[in-house]
Amino acid sequence: MDNRYSFVGGKEGIWQVTDVRSIAGSSLDLVERVNVVNDAVAELPLDSSWVLQSFTSNVRYAMRDEVTALRAVQPVLNRSEAISAVLIPIKKTVAWWEMAQDERRAIFEEQSHHTAVGLDYLPEVARRLMHCRDLGEPFDFLTWFEFAPEHTKAFDELLVRMRASKEWEYVEREVEVRLIRDDIS
Repeated sequence: MDNRYSFVGGKEGIWQVTDVRSIAGSSLDLVERVNVVNDAVAELPLDSSWVLQSFTSNVRYAMRDEVTALRAVQPVLNRSEAISAVLIPIKKTVAWWEMAQDERRAIFEEQSHHTAVGLDYLPEVARRLMHCRDLGEPFDFLTWFEFAPEHTKAFDELLVRMRASKEWEYVEREVEVRLIRDDIS
């Protein structure tokens, strides 16, 4: 299955780490590079500090019209000009997971306007959401963003808007890993 992704923090990979910071809760170890592997990585590779396992899945909170709107403008990843990336692992609180899905949807969309805010930054900022909670990982979600360096300000604005939303009151742990792509691997 090609829906599994592993993010390996260490000394290998085309993504050079420029910053690792904790937004909420404990951080990840600072590493030189992140290797994105389209597969499960069973063991921590030599010279690596961490591996975050994830998988892509069906859209869980979006309605049909929202999915259609996103797909109409969502660019593919690995665009040649998109040499900036940010990996954001997030863990939600127990209170979030104790709510029914319709209650989470109401906070996610009706109060926080998650999809509408994201649409404001497409197609400049491409993204992929991956799930980890079902794998027993330390985070519930990994979000991978790619953009050209000239869109960094727009990306930072997106983060400010998301973090100011009602949804972010339920974030227990969040780490921001900033990266730049190069040809060293």
